[in-house]
Amino acid sequence: MSAGEIARTHFSAAMAAAKAEGQDLDAVARNMLSQAITSMLERRSVADVRAELLAAAENVDPDTDYMFMRP
Repeated sequence: MSAGEIARTHFSAAMAAAKAEGQDLDAVARNMLSQAITSMLERRSVADVRAELLAAAENVDPDTDYMFMRP
């Protein structure tokens, strides 16, 4: 199983559990993000984690075309 598959499996399970418990899905997603950031900070510098988060935030729109993409 790939890293992405592992993450998707556990995230989907967390969302299903949240829905079953009547929890706010966005609150659970924010907490998952917080846990991921805490985990990365255990191995990486603050600047490195910040750069990764900024890159993800700048590329959040799935409909955005990038210079390196071909039609």
